Amino acid sequence: MTRLSPTLLRSGLAFAALGVAFAGALLVMADQGAGWALIALGLPLSGVLALAGDVLGGDFSRTLQDRTRRLISETPPWMWLIALYALLHVPVPLWPQGFGVLGLASTAALFVGALLYAAEHVGWGRSWLMAGLACGLGLSAEVLGSRTGFPFGVYSYATAPEPLILGVPLMVPLGWFALTLSGLLLSGGRAWLAGLLLALWDVGLEPLMTAQRYWLWSDPNPLWAGAPLQNFLGWWAVGSGISWVITRVGPGILGARQGGPRLNFAVAYPIEAFFLPGGLVLVGRYREAAVTLLAMLLGLGLARAVRGRRA
Repeated sequence: MTRLSPTLLRSGLAFAALGVAFAGALLVMADQGAGWALIALGLPLSGVLALAGDVLGGDFSRTLQDRTRRLISETPPWMWLIALYALLHVPVPLWPQGFGVLGLASTAALFVGALLYAAEHVGWGRSWLMAGLACGLGLSAEVLGSRTGFPFGVYSYATAPEPLILGVPLMVPLGWFALTLSGLLLSGGRAWLAGLLLALWDVGLEPLMTAQRYWLWSDPNPLWAGAPLQNFLGWWAVGSGISWVITRVGPGILGARQGGPRLNFAVAYPIEAFFLPGGLVLVGRYREAAVTLLAMLLGLGLARAVRGRRA
């Protein structure tokens, strides 16, 4: 019988504890006071299990203390920012009016984390250059798309909340850099696969962000949440293009830093695969949540299979 690796076991237990907190959030939204107890239990428990969930039957206390000290001393800044990005998702169900503020803050944290990760691997000059190009290309595609219908289809940012850049929410170009970098690392540097991972991510973004009125679709050929097939092809093309640019500007971004942590910035994508379907559940989009989870899990499985093949 195959045993789970310690990392996979810790991750699974931590996500299960987050699920307890998520269930608590659902209860709070239903005006059930017991939900606060589940939130108070699930959030800290997820952190504890992420650190030492693989030694529950052993020397748990000492292992937890040792790993906590190592975590504080060895964790690079970009990993703390990914943790902040994840934590900023938690208050959303408890403060739905703050979706815009929390969404921008979490995306900004992820962007800065991506910038720091890139700087560790290719230096600050190339890091700023790839971030600028990725954000610029993403912003250009959004401005063109919202005004002409190409390459995504007919949509509008007319109801989008501030702050805006050329009529596009600031979080959008920031996300184009951060999530593209995550997808690129997850795909092992394959631009086409990184673009596909982004398109699968957008399966969940469309129903969530249109529900929040960040953008509105008026395309005559809707396929999913108002978006046409052209939208997902456009996401694949733009995501693949930005991924290609990143690898050309800083090819060293794909290498492991000597003495660095085993995890890399690719971890942002599976974190999003957890929180994005959860966000859809909270706005009552259960079917969309199930489809999003399936799509992103298929993407993760495909990326793992492709990376595992011999060149």
